[in-house]
Amino acid sequence: MASYKQLTAQLEKLHKEVAVAREKEIAQAIAEIKQKVAEYDLTAEELGFTSKRAAVRKAPSVAKYRNPKTGETWSGRGRSPGWLAGKNRERFLIEG
Repeated sequence: MASYKQLTAQLEKLHKEVAVAREKEIAQAIAEIKQKVAEYDLTAEELGFTSKRAAVRKAPSVAKYRNPKTGETWSGRGRSPGWLAGKNRERFLIEG
């Protein structure tokens, strides 16, 4: 039976072999893909890749509270503003 040190040495050797094999196969795959792209004159869009990512944007949240002195608003999300701290929020609700 192999000792712990022998097994860990074998494991390290195998990890290195795996990494080398992976690098080699990736290089081959990239070369094949480049050859096919050139052969068929393919574009990124035809392959399903876009040059610009479509940004997923959320609609801005609607203001629910307003500071009557400054006109500042707050949607009710996140940390509450200083002008609302410790006060009755119902007084600052925006009707609508």
